[in-house]
Amino acid sequence: MVKQVGWILSELQSGVLTLRFNRPEKANAFNLAMVADLQAAFKQAALDEKIRCVVLTGAGKAFSGGHDTSEMLDARTEKTSYRTHLLATYNPLILQIRQIEKPVVAAVNGPATGAGLGIALACDLRLAADTAQFTVGFSGIGLAPDSAVSLLLPALIGLGRASEFAFTNSPISAGQALQWGLVNRVIPLSDLPDETDRLARELASGPVGAFGLTKRAFNRAVLANLEEVLDYEAHLQDIASKEAEHHEGVTAFLEKRPPIYS
Repeated sequence: MVKQVGWILSELQSGVLTLRFNRPEKANAFNLAMVADLQAAFKQAALDEKIRCVVLTGAGKAFSGGHDTSEMLDARTEKTSYRTHLLATYNPLILQIRQIEKPVVAAVNGPATGAGLGIALACDLRLAADTAQFTVGFSGIGLAPDSAVSLLLPALIGLGRASEFAFTNSPISAGQALQWGLVNRVIPLSDLPDETDRLARELASGPVGAFGLTKRAFNRAVLANLEEVLDYEAHLQDIASKEAEHHEGVTAFLEKRPPIYS
């Protein structure tokens, strides 16, 4: 049975907890409440022995468009520190995804941008619809990457490619993502729910304890500096948030025009 928990649709079947971002009219852009809902869901999932695998996906046509830009404008007006914001929201959420000792699968049903990209990258496996696109997004509004994108994207596709797509803000297609190792599989959009469910049930019926220890090993071997990187991203984002480039980037985005930087 599907339950609505704040901005998340939650369903538990056969040991698989599916969490669906539910702001389709906003391209599933995260607001503070949705991030808090996700944090609470992962806290419960870590403690509940009935939950053996977690799936993240989006309602409608998008995975997630990142953080809601209207909240960014509010933060600027209220002079809220972006560092403080990240330390309370995406930094702990990314750590929850990496540290939960159960498989986490992203079913990327459409565009994944900004923090939405970071959340997808933090998952253990990524299944992408053939219509999915991956966009770094941050430079489009005059910001630096956060949500561990600065670590996870180069780790998956290489520094040169990561730099190009961070600077140009061009989308990475599903086909490119598969070729470069950003995703595990590309699946026709209509088949994505069934294929994701099949894989998630297979994982849920496996040795989840051993999977958890494997995640620990991978985190230690490949992502040992994850917490340090998240903290440094928050520091850089606080700098970027005070620059005129960010104000122009957000204003241009809301006015649906190209930004003018000088």
